[in-house]
Amino acid sequence: MDEIKELGGAKEGSIQCLTIVGQVEGHQVLPDDVKTTKYEHIMPLLAAVEETPDIKGLLILLNTAGGDVEAGLGIAELIAGMTKPTVSLVLGGGHSIGVPLAVAAKRSLIAPSAAMTIHPVRLNGVVIGAPQTYNYLSRIQDRIVSFVINHSDISEEKYRALMTQTDELANDVGSIIYGEEAVACGLIDSVGTLSDALQYLHSK
Repeated sequence: MDEIKELGGAKEGSIQCLTIVGQVEGHQVLPDDVKTTKYEHIMPLLAAVEETPDIKGLLILLNTAGGDVEAGLGIAELIAGMTKPTVSLVLGGGHSIGVPLAVAAKRSLIAPSAAMTIHPVRLNGVVIGAPQTYNYLSRIQDRIVSFVINHSDISEEKYRALMTQTDELANDVGSIIYGEEAVACGLIDSVGTLSDALQYLHSK
């Protein structure tokens, strides 16, 4: 709760910066040696930013490595539902759930050297091999695809094609696309840096 109180002391017209790095930690607690962003910390911060009159906009810095899909989608939905100007900046990499987090903002930027990794939903650990399990995974995947295409300019056909390519990732299925490629396919709005992100927010 201390983090939320600090937001109330923001200077008039200030920009709040939020970082989402490593794995998005959801209902399962990850090991201490894994860099995580806890969704229960991010959600109230987003609500506080939306409710704090002195905060003009939100800058979201992303360098993700996957994580809990449900938690990531929850955060993305909150960002997408904000009325204040929001801009995301992908730095380093946006892996898996980092894609919907990036496109959730009203304006999405990617650093020239950054990459986005797109692949189907996967589960770690023991999986019950029943038809219902595969149906569940398929429905989660549909939710992610729907969110991404509704918050970017990429087509469903193109996104699913990138998601299921077999010649991009070693021993895996999916694609890695870099700055200009992410913009060319309509996934990200533009290539940019920190100054571009701040310029967008200050212009609103």
